[in-house]
Amino acid sequence: MLKRMLATSLLAFGLSTATATAATFRWANDGDANSMDPYTRNETFLLSFTQNIYDPLVRRNRELKVEPALAASWEQPDPLTWRFHLRPNVKFHGGEALTADDVLFSYGRATGPGSQINGNFSTVKEVKKVDDLTVDFITKAPNPIFVQEITQWGIMSKAWCEAHNATQPADLTKVKEENYATRNANGTGPFILGLREPDRRTTLRNNPAWWDKPEHNLTDVTFNVISAANTRVAALLSGDVDMIYTVPPQDMDRIGRTAGLKLAVGPELRTIFFGFDQSRPELLKSDVKGKNPFQDVRVRRAFNMAVDAKAIQSRVMRNQSHSTGLMYGPGVNGYTAESDVRIPYDPDGAKKLLAEAGYPNGFGVTLDCPNDRYINDEAICQAVTNMLARIGMKVTLNAQTRLQYFAQISNPDYRTSFYMLGWTPTTYDALNSLFNLAGTRNGVRGVFNDGGWSNQEFDGLLDQITVETDPAKRQGQIERASKIIHDEAAFIPLHQQTVVWAYRSNVELQQMADNYFPLRYVTVK
Repeated sequence: MLKRMLATSLLAFGLSTATATAATFRWANDGDANSMDPYTRNETFLLSFTQNIYDPLVRRNRELKVEPALAASWEQPDPLTWRFHLRPNVKFHGGEALTADDVLFSYGRATGPGSQINGNFSTVKEVKKVDDLTVDFITKAPNPIFVQEITQWGIMSKAWCEAHNATQPADLTKVKEENYATRNANGTGPFILGLREPDRRTTLRNNPAWWDKPEHNLTDVTFNVISAANTRVAALLSGDVDMIYTVPPQDMDRIGRTAGLKLAVGPELRTIFFGFDQSRPELLKSDVKGKNPFQDVRVRRAFNMAVDAKAIQSRVMRNQSHSTGLMYGPGVNGYTAESDVRIPYDPDGAKKLLAEAGYPNGFGVTLDCPNDRYINDEAICQAVTNMLARIGMKVTLNAQTRLQYFAQISNPDYRTSFYMLGWTPTTYDALNSLFNLAGTRNGVRGVFNDGGWSNQEFDGLLDQITVETDPAKRQGQIERASKIIHDEAAFIPLHQQTVVWAYRSNVELQQMADNYFPLRYVTVK
């Protein structure tokens, strides 16, 4: 299904690097990557940006198929072992040779304190060095998608991290915590980090010693943070930047009509949703004392019934979204249109449910929302706030920059009562969303289950999906798990947003359905 979806929906732009001359490239987004450490946050923009610097063992190509990267090849000697053969003569930017020791170190760092990508290794039992260029990953049980799970895991230099006291990631849930890897980098990738000015500007330069054959023609890259939508669009129109990554839907027509500019538009695999704190006996941010209203399924269902996803799609997103009732969308393995059913919009029914639950006049709660992470995120949260007001809810909107926002709502403290979140399954498989967003939190599973929903039957299905190799049985398990989420109204799935980039007509690039922006596919004429 994924192959068919991508073949028909992704925008591909051919490159002609044979005659391309060296060039500079300037681009902008509404928010920063927040850290140059690829393990500090399992977030698309940070992972996408740092993968220009840090190569993984295996990566995604233009069609999102897995292909060799630092691992030239791999095989399975037995059902529990994945053996990776590293490329010889690969160097980090600092000159250190890549060896199996770096892979073992990176695994320990990625699964240790401060890392938010440890969920990618939930089935790994141990990692062994076979020789300097061979590594074995031994899983606890057969894992049919292990290679897909590690495509965004950049390998770091053991010697560099040890020399700079950066052997574990800085915890970004603590806003002021940093280490050397937060603002510096040393990968094997196509670009080398230059100037790093957080929340303002970051520069990269071409790595002439990269192990792969470049398809880009870039010598220098400047990334600018331009938070205001009108200012960001103006920078593109004036020629101050060559590309903007986040395009306001209201400006698409204007950009599309402007000579010398192009739009790249395609469906994204990310699902935007709202979650509730269901773990605490009393909400942190509510006027209800002594109990937690969100532990009542009637309240959660009422919230779902009050949100008019179609109105958000047409008015806020300008029809640049796909309304959904699932935690994953089209293009993700496991998705079926038949199971993609929303709880119906019914504000009158929602009022009745609230009254039955003991809240005939609603109650007060704070909605935590980013204002620079997703397309029209703050506007969506404002719309939902207004919709909930119609059923008597008194919702206070707390919109913040992504750095402040994620530090507040994320592991380990989960300081939120009601929140917005977006998730792209990095394996392009439904298990990734279900495992990370809805599994009972245990330190590895459910790390991004910020509301703490827990269901024993659901967790049992996750265990089955993880090791099931029969596609039909696995599909049935995915659908049963998703039905539990739907019946329990555990979340409010909203939509998959459309990927919209804008760029100058002398630029050629590759738009991906996971919203990754690989600079290795960019040429400027």
